[in-house]
Formats: sequence, structure tokens, C-alpha cells
Amino acid sequence: MSNYSLLSQINSPDDLRLLAKDQLPELCDQLRQYLLDCVSQSSGHLASGLGTVELTVALHYVFNTPFDQLIWDVGHQAYPHKILTGRRDQMHTIRQKGGIHPFPWREESPFDVLSVGHSSTSISAGLGIAIAAQKENAGRKTICVIGDGAITAGMAFEAMNHAGALHTDMLVILNDNDMSISENVGALNNHLARLLSGSFYASLREGGKKILSGIPPIKEFVQKTEEHVKGFISPGGTLFEELGFNYIGPIDGHNVEELVSTLKNMRTLKGPQFLHIITKKGKGYEPAERDPIGFHGVPKFNPRSGELPKSKNASPTYSDIFGKWLCEMAEQDKKLIGITPAMREGSGMVEFSQRFPEQYFDVAIAEQHAVTFSAGLAIGGYKPVVAIYSTFLQRAYDQLIHDVAIQNLPVLFAIDRAGIVGADGQTHQGAFDLSYLRCIPNLIVMTPSDENECRQMLYTGYHCGKPAAVRYPRGTGTGATLAPLAELEIGKAKTIREGKKVAILNFGTLLPEALQVAEQHNYTVVDMRFVKPLDLDCLQVMKQHYDLLVTLEENAIQGGAGAAVLEELVNLPGSMPAVLLLGLPNYFIPQGTQQEIRQQLQLDAEGIAAQIATKLAQI
Repeated sequence: MSNYSLLSQINSPDDLRLLAKDQLPELCDQLRQYLLDCVSQSSGHLASGLGTVELTVALHYVFNTPFDQLIWDVGHQAYPHKILTGRRDQMHTIRQKGGIHPFPWREESPFDVLSVGHSSTSISAGLGIAIAAQKENAGRKTICVIGDGAITAGMAFEAMNHAGALHTDMLVILNDNDMSISENVGALNNHLARLLSGSFYASLREGGKKILSGIPPIKEFVQKTEEHVKGFISPGGTLFEELGFNYIGPIDGHNVEELVSTLKNMRTLKGPQFLHIITKKGKGYEPAERDPIGFHGVPKFNPRSGELPKSKNASPTYSDIFGKWLCEMAEQDKKLIGITPAMREGSGMVEFSQRFPEQYFDVAIAEQHAVTFSAGLAIGGYKPVVAIYSTFLQRAYDQLIHDVAIQNLPVLFAIDRAGIVGADGQTHQGAFDLSYLRCIPNLIVMTPSDENECRQMLYTGYHCGKPAAVRYPRGTGTGATLAPLAELEIGKAKTIREGKKVAILNFGTLLPEALQVAEQHNYTVVDMRFVKPLDLDCLQVMKQHYDLLVTLEENAIQGGAGAAVLEELVNLPGSMPAVLLLGLPNYFIPQGTQQEIRQQLQLDAEGIAAQIATKLAQI
């Protein structure tokens, strides 16, 4: 820490608040450099944190955290927060097995008020926390930081609508890092922000309201005048004022001294307050400023070169396979519409968005809207394909049931990041999609075992004329040869290897592990392929000819594909064989590499073999 003379002194925000205000810019420089040094060595989220350095310093400098409660939205903004709140020396372990969590995490620190994985939750949670503090007369402040596109989700506006109606004391800070609301940043705006947040303006406004409260026409005139003045200064603020917030901004989010002055003024204001700051994602590191998307989440890299390492794996990722398939289909069918909730890069849709812009829609962080939007397109005669992560589809469950499945609309869900995702931990593991999908009527659910089957299943789902879902994992495929596209027989399993005594019924990309075990012990392996509908003829044969049936899936055992097999076996004729369900256990799986987690959960070949051996010994 010899290069970090100020930062090395900060073991908690109490230490930060001992610094003079004119020392804060230097601290910000050191914090930004330390963040870059740490993440480049450990991997993790980088560009967002580089953009929140000054805001983080100002918030902990002005507010008495953790007594005053600071709530982060989109948790990857919070790396600087972790560094300043006692976890500086553990940052090299972030996102690693047994290391500190990649997002704010309540179990990790009293400074992490809300555990965060999905976006757009801060204002709802913050309102509840603020009301609780108000009821207890605790005198604590509640501050919510929302950014990185999280304001685009309907949940944020639902919360603001409620907060504005309740007139609860709370501060919402919009970290606007793409200038999506306003481009007006500069000395004039900073000066006016201080004016609008200052005690003179506040007392004048509140005093005027009290004096004129009995004269409705004059009161209305004063309110309208105030709105027009603010609208002239910052047009984006009108919406937030209409929702009941006192809007301040926009101001420069990289001027720490201006932030401190404005936050000190706003700390004393009553009712719901909204501060709009403009920041640059990747601030202070030129490669990240040029390419904030590429440097959003990074592997280990050399910060001096400014270049991210290219993948050494020649095999395409499942996201790549989906993106190529989407382009291939769009060339043939102008009715295809590709939809993503703000995950164009992650879902492999960059090429599609560039080649077929008229058929591409990014609906922002709005999963509910994405699904019902797709339902409307299907009603209109188009063929929507919704590319969405397993953990994010959870947010649109009602829409999936009511707006797609009940109406039996031909919407294809390409479910990425299914199963164990790895380093992002509990909130991002795709552990539940088979469980929450297979109970929905009219929905076809497919689990490809390799990238070729993924293509064929996407093609099958696209042409089946019903709601359909294909779930596939994070990472690269097996190197399978890609065959010409053809529709699969829906609900038909495929026997991969014939053996004796034990049959492994595989759902998804653990098939290589299943085959390795089967080769060693002469077991049968069946690639079930479809979770819904199940191949009942295949299950009948398995029930009659094997002592032990083993279901294998990278999904929660509770309610998953194995549970579906058990439900059908009970109703099929014949005596019941022993059954072993292998999958994800009934707890939230923490961070680690995919390989580490599979080994820990005994879902690698060695672990599968050991669990089968134990079960056979009990029969």
C-alpha cells in the first residue's frame, strides 16, 4: 500500500471523515487506481466502479454510514464502496470461492444494507427502510443509488410513485453514466444545483407554500413557476417532480467537492429528494472510457497494455451459437423479431442487432415488458425470440404464464446462463428455470446436451407454433459438429449408450460426465432432451429393465426434471425401480468457478460415480 498514502489510512468511513475536504480529490485518484490494480489481477466488474469513485467517497464523507443507510442498485457499482468499508485488503478475492461477494451482501458487512443481484430494487427497499426508520423515530437517513440503466425498469418508477405519495424522507441518486436523460453538465448546472439544494431556496420554497396555502390560485401559480424554472434548468427533472420528488441536478458526478457540497445541503431537506449526477463509465482509465461495455466485466488482464486477453478456447460459446442461429433464421424469415432486456452482448446478439436492426429490440432492464411485448408481437403475426438469462426470466414469471402460455402464443425463449454460472454467486446461478417452467401448461421445455442440439432445439421451438423454451449454460460447447437445421420430434429421447443395471437419464450439458461414468461402469445413458413433454415410452422401457434410474440435471432437484421423471414413473405400469435424483441442492449456491462448484456438489464424473455407488449399496 506504499503507493496509496491516503487510501491506506481508510479502514472505515470514520477514517474517511477525518480527512480535510481538499484531500478528497487525491483520495479519489488513489481509490480509482487501487480498484484498477485489484480487478485487473482478480477479474470482476470494472467500468461501473471506476465511474462511481467520487460519488462513493462523497456519500461516506457526508453521511454517517452505517447508521445512515446507503443502498446500492446494480451491485457492480459498489466495488469502491467495498474498498472504503473495511474490505480493501480482501479485494483480490472478489468473485472467487471463499472470497468476498461480487455485490453488496448483508452477511458480509453492516455497510451492505441490501443484498443486491438484480437491478432496480434500491428505491423499493429504500422506501421500506426509510418508513421503518421513521416509525422508530431513529433519525437516520436513507440514500438509494440507482444507475447503470436500472432506472429503465418499471419497478423503479413504481417505487418512486409510492415514495412521492408518502412524502417520506429519503434521497434517491441517479448515477446517469450514459447521458440518457440530459447532457447539460457544467459550472452553471453545478452552481444552480447548489442553489436549488441550499437552505435559502428550501426555506423560501417551504415558507412560501405555508404562507400561500390558503390562497389556491396564488399557490398553484407559485408551484407552476417553480416547475417551469426547474424545467428550464434541467428538462429531465420534470418527470421526477411529477412523481413527488424534489429534483436537483444534473451535476458533475466526478467533482467530489461539488458532490460533497450538494449532498450536505440535501441532507437537511425533508421529503423525497432526487439528485441527478452525470458520470462516465470507466472514468480515469482510457481503455475503459473508450469501451465501457468491453470493460464492464473483465478477466485478469494487464492494465498497462489496456488490452483484454482473447479467449484461447476455439469452441464457440452457447451464446455465440444462439447469435449465429438467430442471424441464420433472420436471413430466411422477416417475421423473426429478436428481443433482449439489456443483454445484447451477453446474449450473443451483437451481430444480429447490426445486420437486422429492424428486427431487433433492446427493451432495457425491463424483463416483464420484454415478455408481454413478445406476446403482442406474436398476436400481430410475428415470431418473437426472447433472449434472456435464466435468473432474469424469474422476474417475468407472471407475464410468461398470463400473457404467453395461457394464450398459447408462439414465443421462443432462449434461456442463457442456465445452471451453474459461477463467479457472480447466489443471485446469478440459473438454478430454478426447469422447476418454474415445467409446471406451466402449453410450454415446451428443451435441454440441449451440446451446441449442435442447441441449434436444432432453437429451430424446433421456433417452428413448433407454441410457447417453447431452450435452456443452455454459460461457457463454451463441446466442439460438436453443427448439422443442417432440422426439426426434432418433440418429446423424443435418444439412447446414447447401452449398458446394464443402471440407466442415467441426462438433461442438458452434463452428458460428457454421464458418459464418462457409464463407460467406466457399463451403464446405460439416455439423453432425455425434453423436460416437457417427457418421453413416456422411453421411461416405461427404463422402468422395466433397470435396477436404478439416475436423473442428472444442472437445476434444483426440487421440482426439476428428475422430479418430473418420478411423477411419471409412479403412474406407469410395473414395479418401481430405485431412483437417484442428481442436481443442485436446496440452498443458494455461492460463488466459485463452474468447475469448483460442480466438484463441490458432486456433479463432476467422479462425484456422479460416487453417488451412484452409494445408492447401489443401499438397494
